[in-house]
Amino acid sequence: MERVELKKETYYLVTGAAGYLGLTVTKQLVRQGAKVRAFILTNDPARKYLPVEVEIYEGDLTQKASLEPFFRLPKGAEAYVLHIASIVTSNPDWSQKVMDVNVGGTRNIIELCLTSPGIKRMVYCSSTGAIPDQPRGTAIKEIDHFDASLVPGCYSQSKALASQAVLDACREQGLHASIVHPSAIMGPGDYARGEITQTLARIVRGELRMGLECDFNLCDVRDLAASLISAAEKGRDGECYILANKPVSFKQFSNMALGAAGGRKIRIFFPLPVVMIGVKIMERLAKLTGRKPILTTFYLINVARNNCFDATKAQKELGYHTRPYKETIADHIRWMQEEGILKQ
Repeated sequence: MERVELKKETYYLVTGAAGYLGLTVTKQLVRQGAKVRAFILTNDPARKYLPVEVEIYEGDLTQKASLEPFFRLPKGAEAYVLHIASIVTSNPDWSQKVMDVNVGGTRNIIELCLTSPGIKRMVYCSSTGAIPDQPRGTAIKEIDHFDASLVPGCYSQSKALASQAVLDACREQGLHASIVHPSAIMGPGDYARGEITQTLARIVRGELRMGLECDFNLCDVRDLAASLISAAEKGRDGECYILANKPVSFKQFSNMALGAAGGRKIRIFFPLPVVMIGVKIMERLAKLTGRKPILTTFYLINVARNNCFDATKAQKELGYHTRPYKETIADHIRWMQEEGILKQ
């Protein structure tokens, strides 16, 4: 009699599952009928947005003991780990908390992936910020070694250190893992109301009288989520994948937003070198008054960087794509209208 192998029960373990990208990943997995575990901060108010089908585990990434129940699978089951949780900050200054969570937390995840029965693969969600900048006109591609000293700001440095920790574990300890590098995120579901959501709201309300001559690289959160899930099965060990879009200028971005929702057109766009002079003066005044400046030198450095990334590898191996800006912006604004964000 021929032996029939029973299909193993498969779980997806998602850290940061109540965040912008993590929540989108979790919802997509649930719609696909997958068994999902969510790891979130203790008493995280955003847990209310998680689908009822999800098993919720609370804890702290920096405390390995609080992660252990999350990794404990039923006998014979297997799991993919999607490590998305991190602290995102635009403050370039060193932060021990950012390092503890983004680097130390990732090391805890790596160790548990290596020692917990049934773990098939880990996907680490890094950032394009972990990759050193290149001169404009050059498309930035994946790298195979990360150096925190080559990227500016604590967040990018933490992502570079964590990415290298994943690659080291793949090469030295046999970890089955891939790394994805998303650029900036936009699209429906930003309950934390991050920078892009706030900027869209200000544009649509007519609060911005002027803008910057700069560009961004923004991806639809739904497309990023789909490729992160794809990386669990299709990603190769020790390989990195850039998930990015074509650059879009702030003028194009604002015009598409106004085309979707109406409002007053921004007519003046200042060159970055001119704005930099004014921002340095504002930062000095802010130190004297204790008020937070509207713009910072570090923000301008970030928007002045080369935002051209090559996502060919992810397109070929993960099936990655991102929908047109016009569609994403319209959907993002429609979601904001439904949530009442534009009225607040």
